[in-house]
Amino acid sequence: MANFAKPSAPRFSVEVYQNEFLPQGGRDVHAIVTVTSTGGATATRATADRGTADVVIMVDCSGSMEYPPEKMRGAREATAAAVDTLRDGTSFAVIAGTHVAKEVYPGQGRLAVADPVTRAQAKEALRGLSSGGGTAIGTWLRLADGLLRQSTAAIRHGILLTDGRNEHEDPAVLRATLDACAGRFTCDARGVGTDWEVKEVTGIASALLGSADIVADPAHLAGDFTRMMEKVMGKEVADVALRLWTPVGVEIQYVKQVAPAVQDLTARRTEAGPRAGDYPTGSWGDESREYHVCVRVPSAGVGQEMLAARATLVQPGTAGEPAAVLAQGLVRAVWTDDLAASTAINPQVAHYTGQAELAQAIQQGLEARKLGDVDGATAKLGRAVQLANVSGNADTARLLSKVVDVVDAAAGTVRLKAKVADADEMTLETRSTQTVRVKKT
Repeated sequence: MANFAKPSAPRFSVEVYQNEFLPQGGRDVHAIVTVTSTGGATATRATADRGTADVVIMVDCSGSMEYPPEKMRGAREATAAAVDTLRDGTSFAVIAGTHVAKEVYPGQGRLAVADPVTRAQAKEALRGLSSGGGTAIGTWLRLADGLLRQSTAAIRHGILLTDGRNEHEDPAVLRATLDACAGRFTCDARGVGTDWEVKEVTGIASALLGSADIVADPAHLAGDFTRMMEKVMGKEVADVALRLWTPVGVEIQYVKQVAPAVQDLTARRTEAGPRAGDYPTGSWGDESREYHVCVRVPSAGVGQEMLAARATLVQPGTAGEPAAVLAQGLVRAVWTDDLAASTAINPQVAHYTGQAELAQAIQQGLEARKLGDVDGATAKLGRAVQLANVSGNADTARLLSKVVDVVDAAAGTVRLKAKVADADEMTLETRSTQTVRVKKT
């Protein structure tokens, strides 16, 4: 059993990287907003009021989990490992998911509080997990939502494991469930084996601001679940939002998380007062993330300058209190007739623009490959190889090399492999949005 001392709440900082210079008439301003949280600060108001992290683990128990039997055995062992990783005092529950959702432990619509006794009871209950039935993931999430609603913890989190497609539920039901659960808890999603749908699993994680990954070999589930739970136990601050305020006449074009993974947040804006909107970032521990903000400013003449946007990290208040400001940075626009200044591309902006294009090229290339479009797939995956090479994304380059034969990485010249293992293709697709940081110089 892993015992974790409760960490202190993080202190946040915001840094803005941009080229603020625009040519006369220029309008689009790009900035990378780097948010970093580090330990050692005094607990925030919400953390002090609401405790730590509570977790619900959702385990696929559909009939396919017995084919091969190692999947079901791996799921039991992984869930037991996750339970062992819970910090004392964490409330938790385990759900068995098929075409319906059933409480495995503790039952009766409640959460158990982690201690040596409840961990042992939970692991004993896991011995009774068996496979049978279909797959309706929305029912699992709705039960998890109901259990977590009783939680007063700052962090409410789910871990979801599936091995198949959501075949016993209308896709619209799952989408509605994700919309309902968004903002109430975060969720990491994992696919075991190779018979599940990548877009479903990544869609769940994206909607609930969690991570998604493939565990092709069930023997690796326990290690993956342990690492996931360790990260959850390291979270201290929940419901953090990136608030963007813009002056009159300025329009936000898009807001994307670009590290550690690409995630478009543009459509998730909620209004937060005059000319301000909040973009959800989920829960935080000791970590750093980066966001690409693009705003369109009114045209202006040489020598003029303006505040294009104010980026503030906030945490909503409770009981009618105002939001807590955690950190802040400014995005500026300055018009110049200096051609060298106005045409220079900020290295951070250039890097993460390339990383976003890399993710898109992989997804489009794999889709073209599935449709039998050899030329389209070769072009897109070749571009992906080129971008991975330029940015130093060695992990993605390695995954690409299992799908294409690389002739010239710098030029993006590749040939599609005649045979590709399902696990290799699914791993590349699932991890396509993972990015690397700007190279240190």
